[in-house]
Amino acid sequence: MQVNVHRCIPVVLLALLTLAGCKVPIGTEDAAPASPTSAPPAAPAASGDRAALMAQLGAAKPEDTGAHYNRDDWGDWAYDPKTKCNTREQVLARDGQGVAVDSQCRPTCPTTACWTSRYDGVQAKDAADLQIDHIVPIAEANRSGARGWSAEQRNAYYNDMTNLVAVSARSNGQKSDSDPAQWRPTDAYSCEYATAYTTVKVKYHLTADDREIAALNAMLNTCPR
Repeated sequence: MQVNVHRCIPVVLLALLTLAGCKVPIGTEDAAPASPTSAPPAAPAASGDRAALMAQLGAAKPEDTGAHYNRDDWGDWAYDPKTKCNTREQVLARDGQGVAVDSQCRPTCPTTACWTSRYDGVQAKDAADLQIDHIVPIAEANRSGARGWSAEQRNAYYNDMTNLVAVSARSNGQKSDSDPAQWRPTDAYSCEYATAYTTVKVKYHLTADDREIAALNAMLNTCPR
């Protein structure tokens, strides 16, 4: 039997929780969730909230340019034996429209196209054509405060769906490990992208350098007033 999973409406819950003072140091019980959440990346907040969010990000700090990290240390997609879904499958179901999911949580598209890559607007019918991107890349997290995290913290971050989005393979390859000073998505998504990126950095107590902050502010200035 198949059930339809409709595309979630972007919400500002994570950003509003953060602005309400829910910024908790990594390693406490309210830090990165042990299993992936179902919330989509943060949607654009009101202008006042965006200013407050940037204020929580704090002053610019130089990036950690220490030893190279090992991507394998961050684990892989988490699997839920009850739902038979892994994190990738959950993101595909969440970010698609009209997606059909079978009893093994395999997403398929019964229409012409079910996914639109937020980074570049490319449409897709086959889930295999999509990649799941970390909005704040693993390498960027590593060089902005995560180098000393435990294996459990790294795996929780890897599977945190508020930091994940389904995009085209081409745009994901172009972005790679870049931060907003080095890469930005299509203008139609730049406001939402900058909001989600900043929210994740605040949530995990990650720093940003001066060029990164300038780029984030530039994109947030494109948000509707």
